[in-house]
Amino acid sequence: MLAYAAEAAPLERTVRVSTGGAPPSPAILRRMSSLGFDVIHLYGLTETFGPAMICDWRPEWDALSGEEQARLKARQGVGNMISCTARVVDGTGADVPADGTTVGEIALRGNNVMLGFFRDPEATAAAAPDGWFRTGDLGVLHPDGYVELRDRSKDVIISGGENTERRTVRPESGSLRDQRGPSERDHKHASVEVEQAIAEHPAVMEVAVVAVPDERWGEAPAAYVTLREGATATADEIMDHVRARLARFKVPKTVEFGELPKISTGKIQKYVLREKAWAGRDRRIH
Repeated sequence: MLAYAAEAAPLERTVRVSTGGAPPSPAILRRMSSLGFDVIHLYGLTETFGPAMICDWRPEWDALSGEEQARLKARQGVGNMISCTARVVDGTGADVPADGTTVGEIALRGNNVMLGFFRDPEATAAAAPDGWFRTGDLGVLHPDGYVELRDRSKDVIISGGENTERRTVRPESGSLRDQRGPSERDHKHASVEVEQAIAEHPAVMEVAVVAVPDERWGEAPAAYVTLREGATATADEIMDHVRARLARFKVPKTVEFGELPKISTGKIQKYVLREKAWAGRDRRIH
């Protein structure tokens, strides 16, 4: 709302703002910076008593370009002073490689994490099977130790039923090498990645991407877009914009324009969009 308000103008002094709730796009962060806002990205849940991670700024990043700074600021960051080091774990609870590409679930522990769910030991054990609270959010761990959210597990779009994430295979020669997964038509990808690509379009103010039923592939990404005041764009233009930045299978199959449903704090209610798209179906996965 601040970034694209018609009356927005650069400030006379820097104002520091903390943001959380959903990953801000690099496009929003660049715009806020141009207006004089220093945005600090926070990450947490009710179960972590608010922010558990902070995108702590490093002095050496001051020399980077504005675009690169915005990309770094969009990451969720590192554990705060009363948290343990944030982890990204696989299905077995083992840490994923700190390579910035291997996706796992974000796990948290520390003095700000709940003791448990009230009178529900079974739910508590399921949420923290090894003492590390599973957030339900999917992300990667970068080599510098910073975590970047890629999606909430319920927002992952599975199209064709298989996964194209990078994995390591051992060919007959015995050496290890990286290999992409199956063909382009079988894939799983994150809505956040598509949202950030769409947000780079100069006419876009807000965007949400969710999985909608697709008769051929099961699920497909659909984009819901709010344009900036006075700006125009067509669905084809948005799709072409994404196609120039991401793989073809990540391009939304449909684009709808209008106001997005939100809670009082401004967070977009993706579940409302999903309910609309899946209305009349017995299952919310196809």
